[in-house]
Amino acid sequence: MAEKNIILPVHIGFIMDGNGRWAKKRGMPRTFGHREGAKAFRRITEYCNDIGVKYITFYAFSTENWSRPKEEVDAIMKLFKEYLLEANDLTEKNIRLVFLGDKSRFDTELRNRMTDLEDKSRDHDGMTVALAMNYGGRDDIVYAVKNVVHLLKENKISEDEINEDLITRNLYTGDIPDADLIIRPSGEKRLSNFLIWQSSYAEFYFTDVLWPDFGPSDLDRALEDYASRGRRFGGV
Repeated sequence: MAEKNIILPVHIGFIMDGNGRWAKKRGMPRTFGHREGAKAFRRITEYCNDIGVKYITFYAFSTENWSRPKEEVDAIMKLFKEYLLEANDLTEKNIRLVFLGDKSRFDTELRNRMTDLEDKSRDHDGMTVALAMNYGGRDDIVYAVKNVVHLLKENKISEDEINEDLITRNLYTGDIPDADLIIRPSGEKRLSNFLIWQSSYAEFYFTDVLWPDFGPSDLDRALEDYASRGRRFGGV
């Protein structure tokens, strides 16, 4: 377990990568890897809550992931529905759930489950768990710009009021602080269109561990590495 005196990031972003490769190494279909990846998601969520992390965001399904084989996409959607039925356990622990991205492409049942969980946990003041589903960092910025344009048209703001803070408040993340630490398993070393505005001053941690194998001890190593870094935010 992370040391009690370690400096914890307020907001950790996880790029859940390597499910397909994990399954392939075992001669299993990619869908099996996604199911095991969902177990890792639950482990890490519970552990972050136990050690006192306030915000965690998981890159669950990107705007680009729709191009994957239909069988795989269908399996992922089924897995989402199963998980969201179980997610009531999180809301009972005072955890707030939010979903980042354009919900309109999901079917009615899935959209309703997302909305119900957000509504049920809206006033919870424990950890916030954000799932980025049908999410892309560039799309996030476009979403914010459209919101700002709407405010301008409604004469609710003036052009002089457009600044970084206004853009930030109109992103999908809204009231979630910028990411302090981005963790990507699987050996890849890129953001892949994840939280590109919100991670402008984040620390990055990369590991070769595939996501289904990622556990509390791996997160502890990432947190120890994070605590050893000097964050100057452009200063000296």
